[in-house]
Amino acid sequence: MPSFNVVVGDPESGLAHQLEVDGQDANRFVGKTIGDEVDGGALGLDGYTLEITGGSDEAGRPMSGDVAGPNLKEVLMKEDGVGYNQDRDGKRKRLTVRGSEISDAVVQINVTVAEAGEESVESLLGLEDDEDEADE
Repeated sequence: MPSFNVVVGDPESGLAHQLEVDGQDANRFVGKTIGDEVDGGALGLDGYTLEITGGSDEAGRPMSGDVAGPNLKEVLMKEDGVGYNQDRDGKRKRLTVRGSEISDAVVQINVTVAEAGEESVESLLGLEDDEDEADE
């Protein structure tokens, strides 16, 4: 069975939360691609809709939205993009990236909140009380 670390970015609060998902909840992500929306209930975020923005595999290779399927592919990067920051104009580099489809080889999935629910992400994850105690 697949197991993923899911990094949830909340643009409203500006925070990111890392959650571990396995079993049946992880199967909801398999076969989805970058840009797809999933129900937040798989992560305990009832009422939220999450958009898949990227991820990486066990070797740290990034997922690329330009490459179809779940397989590895060598691509020639000529502009700033996923996994490559150009240090001078005209420089090109061949990189190995993973396709945009989530498979068992992916270990981290990055998502962002597309539609927020009624409660905050922190309160649904049980993190709100920890922050209040730290302030006191």
